[in-house]
Amino acid sequence: MPGHPLCVVKQLRPSAEAQQILDMARDLFQREAKILGKIGNHPQLPRLLDYFETNKEFFLVQEFINGKTLQQEVRHGGPFTEAGVRQFLSEALPLVQYVHESKIIHRDIKPANLIRRDEDKKLVLIDFGAVKDKVAPAQENSEQTALTAYAIGTPGYAPPEQMAMRPVYASDIYAMGVTCIYLLTAKSPKDLDYDPTTGEMLWRDLVHVSDHFAGVLQKMLEISVRHRYQSIDAVLRDVDLEPYMDSLAQNLAFPNSNNGRGDNSAGSGGNAAYRDLRDRQNRERTESPSSRMAAAIRARRERANLRTGSNPGTQSSDRSGMMTRNGRMSSGPRSGSNGKLSADDLKRSYAKGRRDFSLLTLLAIDLQKSSLTGTNFAESKLKKANLQNSDLSGVNFGRADLTEASLRGANLGRAYFTNANLQSADLRGANLHYATLSNANLKGANLCGADLTGAKVTEEQLALARTNWSTVYPSGKRGLMR
Repeated sequence: MPGHPLCVVKQLRPSAEAQQILDMARDLFQREAKILGKIGNHPQLPRLLDYFETNKEFFLVQEFINGKTLQQEVRHGGPFTEAGVRQFLSEALPLVQYVHESKIIHRDIKPANLIRRDEDKKLVLIDFGAVKDKVAPAQENSEQTALTAYAIGTPGYAPPEQMAMRPVYASDIYAMGVTCIYLLTAKSPKDLDYDPTTGEMLWRDLVHVSDHFAGVLQKMLEISVRHRYQSIDAVLRDVDLEPYMDSLAQNLAFPNSNNGRGDNSAGSGGNAAYRDLRDRQNRERTESPSSRMAAAIRARRERANLRTGSNPGTQSSDRSGMMTRNGRMSSGPRSGSNGKLSADDLKRSYAKGRRDFSLLTLLAIDLQKSSLTGTNFAESKLKKANLQNSDLSGVNFGRADLTEASLRGANLGRAYFTNANLQSADLRGANLHYATLSNANLKGANLCGADLTGAKVTEEQLALARTNWSTVYPSGKRGLMR
């Protein structure tokens, strides 16, 4: 081929020369070739370059993916943190979703089949030898069932229904859950204990994760398909909720209806608070899902405060302090009345586990090459901030001022920019995979070389930004807009 690209030649050699085995091998071979040809245009799936049969042997020629598998990463670097696994899910789940939308079940998702490509550090899903085409499952006959059994997947990663030759889309979700447990523990499924009564994997005491994330993993790993997540969308919704739960609870849940006077009596103050709550909920009912979620959290907190007679305003009077999950203020670095915080203070605070830096003034702050995944910068002033080459995956920049900020080469996968001001911001080469840019101001923003695969952004927004031949659009296509 032009340029002589490196490739992988995969040979399928039947274990015997019996005609039935040869026919099964040929069917498997043609199935994998068809699937790769169908879905291989995705930038995180290996392209099929050629396939052929010769002397009763079968060959697939695929794009070579240079990098380490997740299994190799864990063996060399040790287990992942919760933040690392959540980032893995934010990258891998949309990829599996794309496969499912093509009416395909992969059936062999595991750490050894996920490669982090050296070139751009993106995950690539390989080895479609065990895929099952779901286009017409009702037409299966006994021969096709035998063919399915020929490539069933990997024990421990495959759920019971798949081992019983009845895979469904949720089977891949189970395999993703087992992969998460491997990343968190560095232990393969065969090294874990199982409940002898239910067959469930016993993993909870081996990992250190939040209760919310443990609940997500538990639902991914349900033995019963009925109780497991049924779609990738459902998993993504629950995973995406986690980074914003604390920030929504503390930054959007405590506006004081009586201007901080603390009048929470059962008389006029209490009634005013209820009226204020009702009015705000009516206003936000038509806003974004995040706003609706904030309203629900706010309503729950304010109802509780009004019942107990406490003052909802006293908890959040100093936004620069940090709030723990139980609602108590921590002794984090305070920033003074103007909400300013130095770069060193912010990084130290982040290292201690704090993630809420909303409503702060951080003008021209230098945070280049920082890892700040899952942080909340909602409504912060980050004008001319230097965030070059930083890992900002899953960060909440809702309504933040990022005018002229440098985000060049930053990892902004699944970041939240709704209503943010990115005017004249430098986003060259940034990874914006599945980022939410709804209503963000992109006037003059430099998106040359940025990757917007799966991002939520309109053509009208992009028309205001600077793009070039190397910009990757939400559709996955590269090139100038027409």
